[in-house]
Amino acid sequence: MAVKLSVIIVNYNVKYFLKQCLSSVYESDRRLANGEDLELDVWVVDNDSVDGSVEMVQEDFPEVNVIANKENVGFARANNMALARCTGERLLLLNPDTVVERDTLVQCADFMRQHPDCGGLTVKMVDGSGRYLPESKRGFPTPEASFYKISGLIRLFPHHRRIAAYYMGHLPEDEVNEIEILPGAFLMFTRETYEQIGGLDESYFMYGEDIDYSWRIKLAGWKNYYLPTTHIIHYKGESTKKGSMNYVYTFYNAMSIFVKKYFTGHGARLFSGLLHAAIWLRAALAWAKRALQRVAVPAADFLLSYGGFLLLKHIWENFKGVGPDYYPAEYTTLVIPLYILILMCSSWLHGGYDRPVRTGRIVRGITTGLLMLLAFYSLLDESQRYSRMLLLIGSAWTLAGTLLIRVALSLCNVKGYALRARKRGSVIAVGSVEQTERLRTLYSSMGIPTENLVTTTDSSSRHLQDLIRIEHAEEVVFCGQDIRHTIELMAQLRTTGVDYKIAPADGDYVVGSENILSPDELYLTDLNTISTDTCRRTKRMFDIGSALLLLLFFPVLIWFQKHKGRYLADCIKVLSGRLTWVGYTGRRGVFSPSALLPNADNELQERLMLRYMRHYSTATDFAILIRKLKEL
Repeated sequence: MAVKLSVIIVNYNVKYFLKQCLSSVYESDRRLANGEDLELDVWVVDNDSVDGSVEMVQEDFPEVNVIANKENVGFARANNMALARCTGERLLLLNPDTVVERDTLVQCADFMRQHPDCGGLTVKMVDGSGRYLPESKRGFPTPEASFYKISGLIRLFPHHRRIAAYYMGHLPEDEVNEIEILPGAFLMFTRETYEQIGGLDESYFMYGEDIDYSWRIKLAGWKNYYLPTTHIIHYKGESTKKGSMNYVYTFYNAMSIFVKKYFTGHGARLFSGLLHAAIWLRAALAWAKRALQRVAVPAADFLLSYGGFLLLKHIWENFKGVGPDYYPAEYTTLVIPLYILILMCSSWLHGGYDRPVRTGRIVRGITTGLLMLLAFYSLLDESQRYSRMLLLIGSAWTLAGTLLIRVALSLCNVKGYALRARKRGSVIAVGSVEQTERLRTLYSSMGIPTENLVTTTDSSSRHLQDLIRIEHAEEVVFCGQDIRHTIELMAQLRTTGVDYKIAPADGDYVVGSENILSPDELYLTDLNTISTDTCRRTKRMFDIGSALLLLLFFPVLIWFQKHKGRYLADCIKVLSGRLTWVGYTGRRGVFSPSALLPNADNELQERLMLRYMRHYSTATDFAILIRKLKEL
């Protein structure tokens, strides 16, 4: 006899998370407590990913049932596609950014067999640093509970029965309990439950589906349980920007749907109004905070530079003996601000406002801006020229002031403004000699220094705690370790404050708590790659400039096009940001880097993509665009 478990994973552009998740599922135990076997029926529903997720699943996990959508249909609809076709007695909705313990699936199946009143089940979740995630167990989002959650009061009283009701904080995290709301990251339910209440409500595109479904399970007479005797890792928050207006709109829309379904009359209107006000207030504060962080440093640069120009003007007038009214009013109100803005814009284009701060970028940017000003200055009529010397000295002051502000921020330990490179802490690699050396080779191949890489074959909690303390480690990488042992260790070591990553035994990538580190993404910010703000900015400017030129010359160029109907569409899509001229992993493009070698095989195309991303240049985009100009 066997019990079939259908595992459904909805994926969207997280290929390496998905690969790690599927590996952990297939490495799971299969023998139940009563001697029956657990049969896996795994489904991946891909919502039009562009990172090669579908191809990876088909190649590495041929036994997986794949549904490849041609558009992003949302979480609820994608799950329903698989629910309608799978055949398991037990059904599990699983996020792709999770890793299950070896005994997670069998423990859950045993628990549901032993508790026939169980309609839905979830387990204890920890993040990539081993910290417990409170959303592992949640209560019904009443107006009061939602207010405490959205207002942030829940953080002050995380275990209060009423204030922390949203996360049922009064229930111990290591105790089996009946709960109200199950998290969508790991939501297991029975076939009987599904046949009784149906699939997820497709009115929700993202967020709210798990709350709605959990409540429907309870309304149907079943119980939802929280099982903390087994863990999963949930690398949450990879693609969600919770301070963004898009997140606010999506979240509020989901909660509005929920309120309309389960609240009526005056209570519904009051709840909706409170939610609306609280969510938008929180979003406004988050937006104001981000805006202030963005403009604070440029504003300080401008004010210090402007004050310097005015002081230099006063000194220069006294030195020349021409009097305080020698320069017209527009010089101080228009010309000087224009000088400063051009210098600052040039600095921005060269990455002078990127973090971590690099003084070389600032110097190059302001120097380039000065040269542009001098060139423009020479073209002006004599009556419109002011003092070239003031321009030179003022630009030097702007550079000095800008650097002075960076020094002050560095001395105040403001994140991203350290002028002296922080010494990278040690990285501890845990695993067999063969696996840790494989990790060392992987790091070396990407140009990452390995002198701070400490290896150990002892994976005991006490040994790792001592090693983290002695080596001042900031990161621990588990190499090819048993998943169950790894998650237990992460939970035991969660107070050490280090980040934990997993390097699978059969992959050339590392799964991290904040990102995926693969051969083409490993510490990209330390390399000259397309992931840097400077490269993405210059690429976007090239896209906009070239798209505008192509639109300008549309009446002429259209006659040379093979696909005349696509010409305008491609230009408009690039101009709007929906496409880029040359696409890369995770970003759709009109053309591919392999356009320079159209007959390249798959392996060579992958190498060309990797090289393009690691050594991005607008010259490459220009060459590809010119070569493919007739194929827009």
